[in-house]
Amino acid sequence: QVQLVESGGGLVQAGGSLRLSCAASVRIFSTSVMGWYRQAPGKQRELVAAISTGGLTNYANSVSGRFTISRDNAKNTVYLQMNSLKLEDTAVYYCHPSGSVYWGQGTQVTVSS
Repeated sequence: QVQLVESGGGLVQAGGSLRLSCAASVRIFSTSVMGWYRQAPGKQRELVAAISTGGLTNYANSVSGRFTISRDNAKNTVYLQMNSLKLEDTAVYYCHPSGSVYWGQGTQVTVSS
């Protein structure tokens, strides 16, 4: 059974930082591009950042330069370091192995003014 467990969300003031973590089952993590997605109320889920098994990354324009995705293959964990947070970053954040049907439960990030 594939498991994806996100953590690290919370309430933070604009300009602050948070670090999200997603621990994944070995079977899915070791062979997958891992992505962080987010969904704000009333909006569609969108890709925030992704990282290949070899460490190649890509980012949504809205977070480029502020967010950093990384992975620790020994720990089967993918991270999202979020700096200079803005009000519009408020959303539920999910990790997702690319091309799979698996999603974690999500972690809420709320940025306040």
